[in-house]
Amino acid sequence: MIKIAPSLLAADFTCLGQQVALVEEGGADYLHLDIMDGAFVPNISYGTDIVRALRSGSQMVFDVHLMIENPDRYLEDFVVAGADILCVHVEACRHLHRTVQKIKDLGVKAAVALNPATPLSGLEEILPDLDMTLLMSVNPGFGGQKFISATLDKISRLKAMAMEKNPDMDIQVDGGITLENTEAVVLAGANVLVSGSGIFKAEDISKRVGEMREVAQKANITRWENQKK
Repeated sequence: MIKIAPSLLAADFTCLGQQVALVEEGGADYLHLDIMDGAFVPNISYGTDIVRALRSGSQMVFDVHLMIENPDRYLEDFVVAGADILCVHVEACRHLHRTVQKIKDLGVKAAVALNPATPLSGLEEILPDLDMTLLMSVNPGFGGQKFISATLDKISRLKAMAMEKNPDMDIQVDGGITLENTEAVVLAGANVLVSGSGIFKAEDISKRVGEMREVAQKANITRWENQKK
């Protein structure tokens, strides 16, 4: 299933509650929450207080992307704050399997993210245990960057790996996703689309969520039809 995940990083922080309400009214499935520590990535965003504050007013799945060093220290804190999915970076975890199992033990879904230059080979042993894999299509840390086109091939290769090892796993792509490249990203094999500026900078935020879903769903049907040929 196609899932649209607006990234809070691109929202207007002077009225976060209203911005979250707009994407939820538009039918967004996930709210993507980027947690940055200024160490793993060269930026600082927000923490558990924001997640907790928004949780009480939203029914969306809270997809918490931990772009931080030593994420194990904060897993439980974010679950308590309201996370439904916790995503950690393979580059930040010394014992990735242990971290993934800890996330599952906390009762939420486990995801692993890869930076653009990180090869898919780092996922081979952990793939069967994942609910979702996130491929970064920009170098993490800042919103508004341009989509790295080489990610399309990486998505296709990950989809092939998933079909063999974990066909039910979601494939999420984050970075530079716009209405214009949504079709190509879904045709490559992704089904969870993270979009920050592509949604929150639109003239009509709620309408843009629906437009992106419509394009993505059509592309998903096309991809399945092509597979049957």
